[in-house]
Amino acid sequence: MTTFLTYTVLGLVVGCIYALTASGLVVTYTTTGIFNFAYGAIGMVGAFTFWQLSVAWGLPSLLALLLVLLVLAPLFGILVERFIARRLHGASLEVNLAVTVGLLIFLLGLANIVWNPQKATRVLPPFFAGHSVKVFSLFVTYQEIIVVAAAALIGVSLRMFFAKTRTGIAMRAVVDDPELVAMAGARPERISQVSWALGTSLAALAGILLAPIQQLNIAILTLVIINAFAAAMVGRLRNLPLTIVGSLILGLAVNYATGYLPIGGYLSKIDSAIPMVMLFLVLIVLRQERLRTGSVSGLQAPRVPGLRRSVIAAGLFIVVAVIVSGALSIEDLATGGQGLVFGIILLSLVVLTGYGGQVSLCQMTFVGIGAYAMARVGTGGSLLGVLAAVGLSAAFGAVIAIPTLRLRGLYLALGTLAFAAAMDTIFFGQLFGATGGALSVARVRIPGIPTSSNRAFFILIAVVFAVSSVGVLAIRRGRFGRRLAALNDSPAACGTLGVNVNWTKLVVFTCAAGLAGLGGVLYGGMQHLVTADDFQLFTSLTLILLLLIGGRNTVTGAFLGAMLFALFPILQQHVPQLSNLEYVLTGLGAISIGTNPNGIGGQIAEAGARLRHLLGARRRPPGRAGPGPGERGGDPRKLVGGPAAPDGQLPEAERLAGIGS
Repeated sequence: MTTFLTYTVLGLVVGCIYALTASGLVVTYTTTGIFNFAYGAIGMVGAFTFWQLSVAWGLPSLLALLLVLLVLAPLFGILVERFIARRLHGASLEVNLAVTVGLLIFLLGLANIVWNPQKATRVLPPFFAGHSVKVFSLFVTYQEIIVVAAAALIGVSLRMFFAKTRTGIAMRAVVDDPELVAMAGARPERISQVSWALGTSLAALAGILLAPIQQLNIAILTLVIINAFAAAMVGRLRNLPLTIVGSLILGLAVNYATGYLPIGGYLSKIDSAIPMVMLFLVLIVLRQERLRTGSVSGLQAPRVPGLRRSVIAAGLFIVVAVIVSGALSIEDLATGGQGLVFGIILLSLVVLTGYGGQVSLCQMTFVGIGAYAMARVGTGGSLLGVLAAVGLSAAFGAVIAIPTLRLRGLYLALGTLAFAAAMDTIFFGQLFGATGGALSVARVRIPGIPTSSNRAFFILIAVVFAVSSVGVLAIRRGRFGRRLAALNDSPAACGTLGVNVNWTKLVVFTCAAGLAGLGGVLYGGMQHLVTADDFQLFTSLTLILLLLIGGRNTVTGAFLGAMLFALFPILQQHVPQLSNLEYVLTGLGAISIGTNPNGIGGQIAEAGARLRHLLGARRRPPGRAGPGPGERGGDPRKLVGGPAAPDGQLPEAERLAGIGS
């Protein structure tokens, strides 16, 4: 009985911390309409800042706590609202996701620079350490009592604040219609700043209370706070009582699993995956119409080159790769090969996210599955291993797609995040723990073609990237590509016009996962040895951000993003004092997406379109402004007075009537 009470009390304490975290997330979303993926990192930074003030600099704990919660955290929230969140009003889900995930990655990198875990191990002592109260046969520490009391007080206060006060009511109204709120005499910008200040303070409080119970570790603390996403979704991101109930259930489930699951074996670490499993199940069960999820707004896609141009460009790329590879050192070949491998992985995201508008935060999971299949089946580099890797990854893609077919927007992003985090523990954590921490992956061998040398393998990767690029562009030009673009523009319009939306999503998820699995084969061959750290959730987040920075719907964007990722270690060598520099730079680049949603590749495509237009205008006869409505390149919407579409293209949802022809 004592054991049961112990795990119950610990579960309630952890549940109360989840309640604090989830309540702050609900406050931010309800009052701003932005789902803050950086919430876990904000709580982590708050905990480390409190440690810096109270332990490292010796300030009294109460004074340090007040400084963090009432000064530093609110000030940070106000700065985030002023320079980041304010630009996201009315933006697409994809831009919101990129900016907030970018803030998450940036804060992780910044924390690793300021509080480098390799230089020192930090411990945050509990409040009133050594003091406890006996309840029945169990001793409850003052720290645990403070957690429960804080959660209860804040839960009641928030409920009354939003229901009874003028400011609370205005905070709930400003997200729906800021202009109407302004007409009523309120200041929407000031109200949004109050919302962000309150949300960041709650995140910091959750991190401070959680750190003595868990570890004062940058990654662990961030992920534990992210676990509260499940509780927030139980409350549908708007209902605080349901959020608190979900938090308590989650805390009890985690601690009961810790206490009663058998020690050792496959189930010994599954307790850490329970929050993500719960998040995934809640997302599937939850009725979508009750949540304002947003959608991936379809930007005007750059003009897709024809088959002849893309094949010529791919051939030239291979020729350049062959020539350049002869002048590269072994280290440079490894860096370039790794960049091209990540380019293949990002091409899978171009099809899935860029063309189809389906946000995936778990692409490195499919890469890891492909590497695992190659290690198990492709002994000696057998082509059978390649087929197994592509097939197994595609199968996992279908498995994750089937239950998420009804998900879209924010739901889908959270679902793939939950899948990636759960696989980190359930699959990769157990798999690599059983193999001594690493798997050996042989380089694929093609009969008659040597691939054992670094240069030969580099050329092989370049060929695969070039062929994959041609294939991706061919998909976009074809019938299925038009379906994907239409799905990106308007899923509702697709369904109205008879397109099987679920089948389209299933196929694109499966194909993208298979291509990522092929990237896993080449990644494992380039590395020779792979570990669980190669396929972590944070790597998936970094890659999708780099694709958005490079340009989500262009092959050029995939290539640029991949090369940036490959060059980060070289840049890190020149500034060794700044650890995790790739997180800082990627985060800063992703935050800028709010002002440049097309990315670098999109800007290059726009510049090329303007140049072609300028050259075409110079070749036209005098007095001819452009192609007529009935001629090639004309815009049919000009006949009915509609706005002209760039490059003479109509939104794909409006062209679906011709798909079956």
